Amino acid sequence: MRAIVKNGIGVFTPQGFLDGNNSSTFLSIEDIEVTSQLNADTILVSLKKVIFFNKNGLDIFVKLFKKIREKNSITVGFCDYDKKKFQAINRFYSNDMSFSLFKTLEIASLFSQSFKNQQKNILLYSDDKSQRTAMAIELHDNGHNPIVAPTLEDFNEKASNKAAYDYIIEYTFLGQMGQKIATRVTGNAIIYTVSAFLDTDIGNTFNIAYHHNSLNVGFRLFIFDAYKVISMNIHAFNFFSKLSTSAAEYNATIVFVGLDFTKIPESFKENMEDAGILFYEQMDDILQNKELLKELGASSASNVINKRVIDKSTVTKLPNFIDATVSTIEMMTNSKAVKETVEVNNIEIKEKEGRIASSIGFYGDIDGMVILVFPTEIAKKACELLIGEKTDDVELILDTLAELVNIVGGKIKMLLGDHKISVNITLPRTYHSVDDLLEVVENKKGVQVDLAFDNDKFLFFLTK
Repeated sequence: MRAIVKNGIGVFTPQGFLDGNNSSTFLSIEDIEVTSQLNADTILVSLKKVIFFNKNGLDIFVKLFKKIREKNSITVGFCDYDKKKFQAINRFYSNDMSFSLFKTLEIASLFSQSFKNQQKNILLYSDDKSQRTAMAIELHDNGHNPIVAPTLEDFNEKASNKAAYDYIIEYTFLGQMGQKIATRVTGNAIIYTVSAFLDTDIGNTFNIAYHHNSLNVGFRLFIFDAYKVISMNIHAFNFFSKLSTSAAEYNATIVFVGLDFTKIPESFKENMEDAGILFYEQMDDILQNKELLKELGASSASNVINKRVIDKSTVTKLPNFIDATVSTIEMMTNSKAVKETVEVNNIEIKEKEGRIASSIGFYGDIDGMVILVFPTEIAKKACELLIGEKTDDVELILDTLAELVNIVGGKIKMLLGDHKISVNITLPRTYHSVDDLLEVVENKKGVQVDLAFDNDKFLFFLTK
């Protein structure tokens, strides 16, 4: 199949039915490689003329996307679909959406390198906050004026005035921008959702590597949403008891919310409480109690088991981490970064006042943690685009900063992927003060890079 290349985007347009029997006849790796050589920075498969598709049919394209992405580092994905098709693709690939989705080819062009500095007013919405942030950053970087709708209600209200915007974006997804393993909530808690009958399978389905890396990043409160749990057996009981015991080594807390003990042996609750697990009837009992949330999720200097030394394989990738961080913050603050010093040592923060911090972990072929320490004014400036206005609300700034750092993590994942290094990322952890951060990382050795943005000092620290 031949592609039509326009404005740096190559589009393949299959017709009819896409299933495992015929998808390979529509497109080959040679077709994509020929297209990428025609100055195309984006390659998309249009679903405009597709009557029906299933996962087997799309898998053919997704595998080709992965190959060309690894070789050429270009944007790949699908375009020209409706809400129903968008939802179907999300269901098929919810655990590994490494490609992009653009509702229309016009919307895809907004993110293209060939459509920069057009200064278009663009209203955008996604129910995934990280995606809203990612799209806003990319559009702003391309010279457009994104208006982010934080809720569906707000989006619908704004979208009713179509004349106010050049483009309206929904049902769009930028690949490689994060992952939906857990949900971060106010107070740096991670929520896991469990349901049905809990048995030995919980040990197979629970992502223990992700959990351990979340502990490494500094998360100290893990909430299991158990409203839909019917019952559990001794195998699940043993799993959670061991999970709580290991969490105690970090002074972390395991909490169950909404668990109905009418069908669970009373002894389970007593023994789980003895293991340090807490129980609450309602999620709001925790989330709406700021003091309790802070107490349960507090950091601790007790991090002895995690004093690992950063290794050479991680240090050699330092330029990727720096590039992902600096490019994002430069764009958001409209300022240029100057690298001042690079040292391998324990983290050293000379000025603690007026600083807030965030960290994000990565694990897979290599593992470690990136820590960013912001002067509050830089954080405000970086978050202003996403908030839509200036603010002194510390909680709002921290919440928005976490999304910004999540984008940095997504870019790190993407850049490492270009070198065939596969990693996953944790959710970002934020810190109200430098002292909170040091409780987690002061004994960790790593690479510290001191930067300046318009003479405002900024610290980057890479460790394990």
